[in-house]
This record gives sequence, C-alpha cells and structure tokens, in this order.
Amino acid sequence: MTYIIIAITAIVSFAAFGNSILFQRLLLNPYIVFKRNEWYRLISHAFVHANFLHLFVNMIVLLSFGRYVESILQQLQSIGSIGMHQVHFLILYLGAAIVSSLTTLRKHKNDPYYQSVGASGAVSAIVFFSIFFSPLEKLYLMAIIPIPGIVFAIAYLFYSNYMSRKGGDNINHDAHFVGAVFGFIYPILIDPKLFFFFLKQLGL
Repeated sequence: MTYIIIAITAIVSFAAFGNSILFQRLLLNPYIVFKRNEWYRLISHAFVHANFLHLFVNMIVLLSFGRYVESILQQLQSIGSIGMHQVHFLILYLGAAIVSSLTTLRKHKNDPYYQSVGASGAVSAIVFFSIFFSPLEKLYLMAIIPIPGIVFAIAYLFYSNYMSRKGGDNINHDAHFVGAVFGFIYPILIDPKLFFFFLKQLGL
C-alpha cells in the first residue's frame, strides 16, 4: 500500500503542478468545503503538494516508515488482532488525512482565502504509529542527531502546538499535531490491549 499511495500522490501532485484548475479543485479550503459541501477535499488535499520539495519530503518520510507500519499490521493480522492489514493501512492514512483537517475546518471555515495542501497530517500518523510500537528506536533529528522515538514524538507535538499558536509560517501545524495524535492512538482503537505492549516497550 505504501508504494501505491506514493505513486498515486506523485501522479496527482505532478498533474496539479501544471494545472491550476485541478490544484484548486483538490486543495483544502474550509470555506469552500462548507459553502459548496465539497467534503471530498478532506482527502483530496493529501494528494496534492505546494511544490516538488514539499512532495519529496512527505513521500520520502512515508517510504521510510510506511513499509514498517505495514509489517506491523501484517503481524497484528497474523495473531488475529485485526482483519485485512491493507484496509487498516488505508484507514490509518486516509483517516488521518480527514481527522487532521477537522481543526483546520473549524478555525478557517469563515476565511475564503485559507488554503492547505499536502500529506503531512497523514504521514505524521504513519510516523507516530511506528513510534507507538518502537518508542525507544532511534530517529534522526535533522538526519543527524539520534534520539529515541518517544522523545522525538513529545518534541514534535510541543513544537507543532507552539507553531500553531504562533502562526505566520504558512504551514498547517494543526494538521501535523492532530495527524500525529491519531496515528499514535490508532493501535489502541483497534485493540486496547496494545497499550500494555507500548508500556512494555518502555520498560514499564
């Protein structure tokens, strides 16, 4: 599923780079969502990106963590905790795209000029799902500094919350924060007993 999502996202994003009408039809504009009932934008915005760098960063992170998440879901399926692992991957990814948009919808529903694109909320969910199962595994901050995943997670949430309050950088930090939280709690939603697995991974 990781490769399929990356392929579709790349195709749609590249198509939208050269087609402003398509770009405008797919992006997330809360005002238009409510005004025209175009609720599909809660998902479609995750398949378009502002530029090539934006696309590349999101997809390289998805590639780095997506296959690991798929392997975890496959293991959960093998022990009977879940059904089809592919379906759960899609629920996790697309569900995060939707859920991570809800705060944005509420905050900007009366602002016709606000726009948001990108898979960051969904990708954050994938990263935090992996951290749930390997909280002490080292992640590399800025590709240089190794820190435990759980430390990265806490720092990421604090930073996203701070930047959301500060504003002014044209990045949807609300989507990052909410998507990350959704990804972290998703294992508990599908099997509450997994919370004890998380604690065990922390040595508690």
